[in-house]
Amino acid sequence: MEHTNPDALAFLRSRRSHPPRTLTGPAPSREELMGLIELGLRVPDHAKLEPWRLIVLERETLDRLAPLLADFVTRTGGDEAAALKARSAFDTPVIVGVVSAPVDHPKIPEWEQVLSAGAVCLSLLNAALAAGYGAAWLTGPATQQEFAQAHLGLGAGEKLVGLIHIGQRTGTPPERPRPDVASRTSFL
Repeated sequence: MEHTNPDALAFLRSRRSHPPRTLTGPAPSREELMGLIELGLRVPDHAKLEPWRLIVLERETLDRLAPLLADFVTRTGGDEAAALKARSAFDTPVIVGVVSAPVDHPKIPEWEQVLSAGAVCLSLLNAALAAGYGAAWLTGPATQQEFAQAHLGLGAGEKLVGLIHIGQRTGTPPERPRPDVASRTSFL
């Protein structure tokens, strides 16, 4: 094929997420982060609805929200270990929240728009990894509607579909088992 990109294929074959606990500062500069976001927004978007938006959580905001998230976890039935785990996830240098914000459209169903927001999550994650950062796409208690609306400004009909944690790598995470392609694929 004339348009192959072996480097991109090698990257996709070896990419892996970096758990937030393994990320350290400094975070990408705002300018560099905006460049990563620009790449992250190059996703399928039927009818060009842009049914998503992003919320960048920088260090000062993460420090302010971490105890509120721990309190939320405890208040909603989590134990002390769950509250500590939720709080520590906000130790990441920077987190980009991806919000699904579907647009009312006569031909484009909401589920397709939500998938576009999911594509933003993966595209931004891969952009950060390709740029040499460690990164992970997580959800967790901060994405629960009550917390996200109260502390991240989500509007009616919006859903926080992913938190993209980005920071400096402190090592290479171990390889994990991957799906058995043959058992998950059928040809008709």
